[in-house]
Amino acid sequence: MSTAGATPAVDTGGGPDLNQAPNPAPAGPGPSPWDDAVLAAVLMSVDPVGTGGVSLRALAGPVRDQWLAVMRDLQPEGTPQRRIPLHVSDGRLLGGLDLAATLSAGRPVAELGLLVEAHGGVVELAMAERIAAGTAARLTMAFDAGEVVLERDGLAMRTPSRFAVVALDEGVGEDEGLLNALLDRLAFHLELTYIRVHEAVACPYDADDILEARARLPSVTITEKQIEALCGLALALGIPSLRASIFACRAACASAALEERTEVADADLAVAGRLVLAPRATQLPPMEPPPDAEPPPPEPDEPDQEQNQSNEQQEPQELEDQILEATKAAIPAGLLAQLQMGKLRRSRARQTGKAGAVQNAQTRGRPAGVLCGEPRAGLRLNVVETLRAAAPWQRLRREERERFGQESTRIEVRQDDFRITRFKHKSETTTIFVVDASGSSALHRLAEAKGAVELLLADCYVRRDKVALVAFRGQAAEVLLPPTRSLVRAKRSLAGLPGGGGTPLASGIDLGMILADSVKRRGGTPVLILMTDGRANVARDGTGGRTRAGEESLAAARVVRSLEITALVIDTSPRPQQQGRDLAKEMGAVYLPLPHADANSLTQAVRATSG
Repeated sequence: MSTAGATPAVDTGGGPDLNQAPNPAPAGPGPSPWDDAVLAAVLMSVDPVGTGGVSLRALAGPVRDQWLAVMRDLQPEGTPQRRIPLHVSDGRLLGGLDLAATLSAGRPVAELGLLVEAHGGVVELAMAERIAAGTAARLTMAFDAGEVVLERDGLAMRTPSRFAVVALDEGVGEDEGLLNALLDRLAFHLELTYIRVHEAVACPYDADDILEARARLPSVTITEKQIEALCGLALALGIPSLRASIFACRAACASAALEERTEVADADLAVAGRLVLAPRATQLPPMEPPPDAEPPPPEPDEPDQEQNQSNEQQEPQELEDQILEATKAAIPAGLLAQLQMGKLRRSRARQTGKAGAVQNAQTRGRPAGVLCGEPRAGLRLNVVETLRAAAPWQRLRREERERFGQESTRIEVRQDDFRITRFKHKSETTTIFVVDASGSSALHRLAEAKGAVELLLADCYVRRDKVALVAFRGQAAEVLLPPTRSLVRAKRSLAGLPGGGGTPLASGIDLGMILADSVKRRGGTPVLILMTDGRANVARDGTGGRTRAGEESLAAARVVRSLEITALVIDTSPRPQQQGRDLAKEMGAVYLPLPHADANSLTQAVRATSG
């Protein structure tokens, strides 16, 4: 069975972040990490479309430059190689109207995009960990379809576009990484961070070897038992994506073609397991039974047919075990320890910049496309896109003028052609502390609130965030500190905060919600931090009664959830209470019991909620 024409077609998410191990060197004897990285470049060059490409996680430096030089030298002469910058426009990526040629010719003239220019070659994504989701969607759409469909600016065309992707991932830590949709479409996930410069040697293959291997690749076959063994190994390693098994088969065929074989051998399967499946592992393979364990005796009336079937399954099982041993040797020892302890994060959070929500704007921020409209009220006219919208209609408009006896060589721009630049910017984040200063709450918690506010204010000069403070005690709540970045004002307000009295929890939530809503209406992003033990005993009108006060506090919490305000409930009781959990549930907030909190732990919790 040949898999040379197989094409991945299922998107089930990407693999985990396996780059946090302290030492990614193999656990036993075998190829070095650099040898595997070079071999991945060779196999990708042999079958660029079948393997999809490489995710290269490393900072800019001599080791990454050496790998890129090896990969480029392996490409046969004439192979297109294009580099896609981070903020590439849709017109440059997919193609569109060639404005200068169109205005000169008087008819629509198409311009090819980078993906079309890279047909049959390699695309390098710069800073791929920060690529916009829309750009990644257009890239993966062309990647899956093998063509670029262009229907814009009066153009309608389909152009072949089959390429391999080299995604340069410069993310630091586990908070930055490639989008799963893009990572899942790349067969090889490489880590070059821990490779030293003197280990980055030259590649033993050249472009002629790649051409010969490509010629042999269509005739390479892989058996059903070998495919079953690779799929079983992917299942044992907890890999959810079907693409991983497909890529493993393609990598095994490319390895066989490179070694001048027409059939996939066990060594090729081991290479596929080591390079494709090992970096995607999310769990350890199931433990083998102890040697002294005896299988249960067969039933007396058990037919011989089942025994024959078990003998037939023994051979692929042994093959799978052999590949598993080679694959386990490629998994770093530090990663194995993390898997055993269950501490491996199986998804990446892409957090860049400040924590505020992304909002549309008219006059400030980063450009985020264009829209139809008139340049009024400070809106910015996009001259290039306006001309691009008017260019396809110039011939018709000239003919229309000629019918009325008017001749002109000027470009005619009408009101429908106007394009306005739209912008996006991250809104300002305001963290609102709602502190229980009543007698029932532990009064020493105010010290943690003061320390947390001061530590957060230290970051405000960089993050451009604001902090506010609301306190409730006795019969009402009050705003002690309006949204501010001033450390002096914060210290003065906190220093004069008294304690004692009843717990008007509903009033405190209402006042914090009103303040958060005002921040939201001004275009900011509020984060509500409620510090209380949840024991409400004063209603909104100032009268006592735990039952009524508790019902009103839960009702106020539901209003916060309806406004979709990000919230965190910190239970300040010496022991976590059910009242705090119920309050957080009704508020739709994160519940955090901190019976022994300090300012640093509280600040970390606030930052995690804000992010």
